[in-house]
Amino acid sequence: MKLKSRFTLLLLCFFAFTLKAQETTKKTADKTPARPVRMQPGFKSPEIMPDNTVILRLLSKEAASVAVSGDWMPGWGTSVPMVKNDTGLWSLAVGPLSPELYSYTFLIDGVRVLDPNNPQVKRDGSRNESMLLIPGMESDLYLVKDVPHGSLTKLWYESPSLKLNRRMYVYTPAGYENNADKYPVFYLLHGGGGDEDAWTTLGRTCQIMDNLIAQGKAKPMIVVMPNGNPGQAAAPGEAPVVTGNREASEPFDMGRGLFEESLVKDIIPYIESHYRVLADKDNRALAGLSMGGMQTLNTTGKYPGMFGYIGVMSMGLPDLKQMGLEPDPEQDAKFEAVRNSGYKLYWVACGKEDFLYKSVIDLRAKLDQHNFNYTYRESTGGHTWANWRIYLSEFAPMLFK
Repeated sequence: MKLKSRFTLLLLCFFAFTLKAQETTKKTADKTPARPVRMQPGFKSPEIMPDNTVILRLLSKEAASVAVSGDWMPGWGTSVPMVKNDTGLWSLAVGPLSPELYSYTFLIDGVRVLDPNNPQVKRDGSRNESMLLIPGMESDLYLVKDVPHGSLTKLWYESPSLKLNRRMYVYTPAGYENNADKYPVFYLLHGGGGDEDAWTTLGRTCQIMDNLIAQGKAKPMIVVMPNGNPGQAAAPGEAPVVTGNREASEPFDMGRGLFEESLVKDIIPYIESHYRVLADKDNRALAGLSMGGMQTLNTTGKYPGMFGYIGVMSMGLPDLKQMGLEPDPEQDAKFEAVRNSGYKLYWVACGKEDFLYKSVIDLRAKLDQHNFNYTYRESTGGHTWANWRIYLSEFAPMLFK
């Protein structure tokens, strides 16, 4: 069995969790809230207090119950009831919260809705959630600051490998349009359930890169964020309405190595022919989270020597025997090829509470077995964007040095 297909069962488990979450959201969405929710003047929500306590408010006189579900709470889907006063205003104080980017939703009689007074909204796969940012040292890189800003281009390209016209995001650093310099390129991959929008909306890539480059902590570089789902042309609502193509393909095609082939044969050639880049191994980096970490392992294993900088976030090697699968006979040869490829940096990161933590331990054991020189970053927390933003903030300054 080839390495590119060995993660399929792991992906099935991951998507079973994702689909269950989506099903739960759909069930609550079938209900009708006590009244339509719209912008509600006269009070503020969220209100961030000086001690980083956050007060959330919602006006709903007819509602029998209102609760808040936020990603600062332990466990997905956990909610806390709000308190109603005699005017029908519901409120809840949470925190103090550590400096970070958070998301939340209200549940009005079990119906999940956004905060009507908060214009900051983010999309995470099929879910839309209200967003708030607690300023502080830990979240400083996520803020928009008065520094030179790069540009984000959402472009379409032909993918003969996938028989699709597809979309990807490309960040170019400040000054790119006004000089003739050539730049290194960082290919950054999202996780399962995400798309080409994930790293900019949820990962704050543009803000992080602008701030790191302005502070002199990272070299100016181009960051390419493609759609890692081989059956998708683009994010939901952005793809052309067509029939009979790969849009109707199985969602688990991502475990068959199709995107990895397209990355090497379609995406990289497009970038290197349309942008001013330094087109060699030492000026290419590849990293991804979760599914993107799997795709990073697959790509570097099949095409050793293409990337000088490799980052695997929240992904490792599954226990194939436990899954009833036979080991890939080429796995060790592929790791040997990567080890001997002359890479500059091999970086692995995972949270202690991540459900893929054991697979990361197994990956490290494999790297040790093959005498890899690698860096391991272990953080608190689980399989969350709070960790992946930190990983990007720490990985990017190590590149192309």
